[in-house]
Amino acid sequence: MTGVIDSAATPIPRDRFGRPMVVPPGGHKAVGYTRCTTYVSCLEDTYNLGKWQQRMVAIGLADRPDLLLAVSASQRDDKDGLNRIADQAMDAAKAGAASTTGTALHALTERIDRREQLPIVPAAHLDDLDAYRAATRDLEPLMIEQFTVLDELRIGGTPDRVVRYQGNAYIGDVKTGSIDYAAGKIAMQLAVYARSMPYDHATGERFPYPEPVDTSRGIVIHLPAGTGRCELHWIDLDAGWDGVRLAGKVRDWRTRKGLLEPWDVTRPDTSAAPVVAGGVSDNVAAALAEIRAATTLDGLRAAYQQHVASGVDGDFILPACLARKAELEGAA
Repeated sequence: MTGVIDSAATPIPRDRFGRPMVVPPGGHKAVGYTRCTTYVSCLEDTYNLGKWQQRMVAIGLADRPDLLLAVSASQRDDKDGLNRIADQAMDAAKAGAASTTGTALHALTERIDRREQLPIVPAAHLDDLDAYRAATRDLEPLMIEQFTVLDELRIGGTPDRVVRYQGNAYIGDVKTGSIDYAAGKIAMQLAVYARSMPYDHATGERFPYPEPVDTSRGIVIHLPAGTGRCELHWIDLDAGWDGVRLAGKVRDWRTRKGLLEPWDVTRPDTSAAPVVAGGVSDNVAAALAEIRAATTLDGLRAAYQQHVASGVDGDFILPACLARKAELEGAA
């Protein structure tokens, strides 16, 4: 334990959106970096989480008739009010209890790794902590809750641990809930941390990990609260990094603008027409101009037949003919 780095006592400043404030390399003013969990969450499958939340709201409303009455009295478009009632229903269903327990258990594992004396712990969770000690006895903590930055993507986040195992350093992650559907997100987060650098927000300086960290594998320490079990898992960080790069593309795609344009029924669809020098070919352009200038249905029909006979593909100019035909019939 000699030389273990622990920054839990000096939390990183954050902006009003909860983003960590970081001075970029070569900069002088702190800016908001994207939280690691936020960056990778765009690829997260939230179907099962959403269904669980719906069940908790239903249970909470059943247990709290006053909340059900509050829903009945609410305006259907009062999103903020209904959101507050749904949050209360979640609390009534004890949906937050597992999160509270997990957070507390997580904090106690940190104290174990710091070799600190533990407070009085409820008997129901003594077995959890014993299981944690047994499972991690061969893992030597090098860093605990040290904030890191990946400047390449402007991501900031805090890995639970950096540990030494059999002479190599790994990113370690303590999970107190289910990991059945979380492997992808965990792999992406740990892949980011393994490629990041520890950051001192007091000085704005970056510094290396105590030892080079393995970027191919990380360690998940699974301590499901209340079970008295703790299991270690390797997790694939190469695959996780593939996911991070994909997440970057998804985030870029979501910022795309100009995907919609006004509908113009008078403009023919020439997307399939032959293109020369940045536009449709001259014979097609001439055909389209004559079609748009036609003043009678007979003249429109004659223009279409004439240009098809001269070699223009009828499929290219038919949409324009149909559009002009509709205009002429509407004006009749």
